[in-house]
Amino acid sequence: MIKALFFDIDGTLVPYGSGHIPEEVSEAIAEVRRNGVKVFISTGRHLAWINNLGDTEFDGFVTVNGGMCVASDRTTCIHKQCIEPEEVERLNEFSKRSEIPLVVVPAEGDIFITRFTPEVEFVAEELHIPPIALDNVESAIGKDVVQLMAFGSETERRESGLFGEVLKNSEATSWNPYFCDIIPAGSDKSCGLRAMAEHFGFDMSETMAFGDGSNDVGMLRAAGIGVAMGNADEKVKAAADHITTSDTDHGIVNALRHFGLIK
Repeated sequence: MIKALFFDIDGTLVPYGSGHIPEEVSEAIAEVRRNGVKVFISTGRHLAWINNLGDTEFDGFVTVNGGMCVASDRTTCIHKQCIEPEEVERLNEFSKRSEIPLVVVPAEGDIFITRFTPEVEFVAEELHIPPIALDNVESAIGKDVVQLMAFGSETERRESGLFGEVLKNSEATSWNPYFCDIIPAGSDKSCGLRAMAEHFGFDMSETMAFGDGSNDVGMLRAAGIGVAMGNADEKVKAAADHITTSDTDHGIVNALRHFGLIK
């Protein structure tokens, strides 16, 4: 019996470029909630960047790839896992000599970026991200940082020494070709699912998760039923128990009907 659903946003709930949840998906979510099933967001976005869900109601939010979980009121913190302070200090020194744009996501306070490029501006427009402040990593020292982001190609990031030399206890996860999210080593969306399960009192076997990106793999494997969207890459599909149609071809609705959660 499924008691909780977890949905990635971009490429899953919200087709890329659309900026909103399709009406049929919103109606399906309302129906499963009326039937007593809890529905959660599970995203790489910070809560401040979750601006494309419209009036659809959710029971909680797993944000920044599991690093911070909050209740439906968007303020009550259920779980938080931070980047190690030493990592932030090393990143500060790295940022002074690197051209790679870095985004710092504190648990409290404004998200900021170290430099703007045409690539950054394109991504912000594509994902409908609100204006972001320009600042230095130094301003985050001593604060709780729940996620980082690094732009550029995987090759650029690897050759820069960002991972291994600078971020020794953090790892990259990706859901967009233009940047990677950086989270504490060993943390991913599955940690957020477990935190929500413990808080709300259901078993992981009673969960179903939907995703399309590489950062959804851990979540799909951990959930009782992992559903990959038809637009997901092969690595994501291989981690899933069920593959539905794409985000633009009734994927969520088809899966919910397949498992008898909606009529």
